[in-house]
Amino acid sequence: MRTHRVVLNKYVRMHITFLIQRSAIMTNEQAGAVPETDAEPRSLPAPGRWKLDPGHADIGFWGRHFMLTKVRGRFTRVDATVVIDEDPTRSTVEAVIEMASVASGDQTRDDHLRSPDFFGVSSWPTAHFRSTEVVWDGVWGTIVGGLTIRDVTRPLALTVEFIGGLLDPWGNDRAVFSATGTLNREDWDLTWNMALDTGGLLVSKEVHLELHVELIRELGDSA
Repeated sequence: MRTHRVVLNKYVRMHITFLIQRSAIMTNEQAGAVPETDAEPRSLPAPGRWKLDPGHADIGFWGRHFMLTKVRGRFTRVDATVVIDEDPTRSTVEAVIEMASVASGDQTRDDHLRSPDFFGVSSWPTAHFRSTEVVWDGVWGTIVGGLTIRDVTRPLALTVEFIGGLLDPWGNDRAVFSATGTLNREDWDLTWNMALDTGGLLVSKEVHLELHVELIRELGDSA
C-alpha cells in the first residue's frame, strides 16, 4: 500500500504541474484563438454506470522500430465499465482487453505480438485495468490504476480529458473521453528485443497509449 501511495503522489504532482502549464498556455492565447468547442464550459457526465461502446472506441498504442519509426497498433475487443460518482474522485474504471485482438496493420507483426515473446495469448488471453485513485479538476483528470498483463500487475497513470456529452437519436446518454499514458513494457516482463549493430534496440521499451472512447449510460441507472 505504501508503494502505491508513493506512486500516486508522483502522479498527483505530475497532474498539478500539467494543470499549471496548461493554465499558462491558455492565459497567453489570444481570445479569438480559443477553440469554439471550449466556448461553453463542459460539465462532467451525470453520475451512474457507463459502458464502453466498442463500435466507437479506439484503444491505441505506439512504439518505435529501430528507435526511429513510429509504429501504431490497437486492440479491437475491449470491455469497460465506468462508474461516475457524485464526487468524481470516487469514480472507478474497470476494463478487460482481449489481447488476441491486437491489430497493427501487419499480420506477421501481429502474430509475433500474440506469441510467447510478447503477450502469450494462449496462456494469458486478457489484460485487465482497475483504477485505484482518481484526481479530477474541471474536465481534466488523472486516473491511476493497476494494469495486469501476463499476470503481472504494475501501476499505470492516464491523463484524461472529458471531451463532451450528448443525447443520441435513440435516447442514450453518451460521453466522450480521451486519455494518454506512457509505460515501460519491460515492467510487465515484455522484454523481447534485438540489439542493433549500430547501437540501440530493434523495438522501443517505451510504449505510448492513446485512448478515445464513447461511453453509454446504462438505462435506468443512477449513482
